[in-house]
Amino acid sequence: MLFVYTNPNPNGLNNGDCVIRAISIAMNKSWRDVYWGLCRKGDEMADLPNADVVYGSYLKDHGFFRYYIPNHCADCYTIKDFCEEFPEGTYILSCSGHAIAIIDGNYYDTIDTGNLVPIYLWKKGQ
Repeated sequence: MLFVYTNPNPNGLNNGDCVIRAISIAMNKSWRDVYWGLCRKGDEMADLPNADVVYGSYLKDHGFFRYYIPNHCADCYTIKDFCEEFPEGTYILSCSGHAIAIIDGNYYDTIDTGNLVPIYLWKKGQ
């Protein structure tokens, strides 16, 4: 498991766009493609592009499935733990107020978020 610094934001910004960045990384799409896709979905649903329900619907449309993290250690199971337990596959993990892309056991973000506690996840494919 490895933290990989990645920032697909075309202006190198890192403020409030973690959902767009995580989806962009996980889907290997440009930041702008994901941004406008989420905006269209948000308009369709009359909600903000980074609202859970909006980006969840967007991910479902692109072959992702949502799962909850088991509650056996709700305050101690981290992103790093998840990466060690699931070394293969493409995921987006949702933490309190943040989203992170995981690909084959590596976590991609603009800061090292390995100690954050995930709440639920989206997995590419079943």
